[in-house]
Amino acid sequence: MSLIRYKQKRRFDATPEPTGGRANKGKLIFVVQKHSASHLHYDFRLEMEGVLKSWAVPKGPSLNPDDKRLAMMVEDHPYDYKDFEGNIPEGNYGAGNVIVWDTGTYTTYDGDSDEKSLLAGLKKGHITFILHGKKLKGEFALIKIRGGRQENAWLLVKADDKFASKEDITVKTKSVLSDATLDKLAAKYGNEKGDIRGDKTQKKTTTRKTATKKATAKESDMPAPRSSSRTTGSKKKPLR
Repeated sequence: MSLIRYKQKRRFDATPEPTGGRANKGKLIFVVQKHSASHLHYDFRLEMEGVLKSWAVPKGPSLNPDDKRLAMMVEDHPYDYKDFEGNIPEGNYGAGNVIVWDTGTYTTYDGDSDEKSLLAGLKKGHITFILHGKKLKGEFALIKIRGGRQENAWLLVKADDKFASKEDITVKTKSVLSDATLDKLAAKYGNEKGDIRGDKTQKKTTTRKTATKKATAKESDMPAPRSSSRTTGSKKKPLR
């Protein structure tokens, strides 16, 4: 597929991002990059046709089947982007810090690496696949939102399989390649684009909200209500 949009948005004399790369034969790969730019988000990428089909996931992936994570489809990225981490300098598109949060191989839900069926699912707006990553494992689906304002809006959903969990997987902040965190990169490059937020304004807002919550909890001296869990033993259908 074409990387025209990717290249149009970047000045490669000013950014260390890769320009291309050729995919290896064999199993398809996926990568999730944690990216602290103007906003903190996770870039979810699936190899297809020699490039990385990409979605920006603001809240990050979830192992909880009850969570439906918004995933905004963006331009294709080159294959070599799978290993990219570091700093995109200010003044460039996507300026900020990047780590490889997770990576591995993936297959269709029946265990094959059938790109034709994956591309057909992409065109249809419903892709089901199995991730074999270091953090993300099991069946997931990307489902396009129909009838919304934005044509590139999808949902990333976890299937209720043996890898499903209510654990917040995003508390794991280290790169699977280098053990770096966004906070470490922020210190290295002298900016504030770390693990919490991508800019000062949002960081201050978060601090104010946290302080307000603590004050409210202290005044009421009552624990916050818990959301109801799913019925024990109930089993959801696969995402096909």
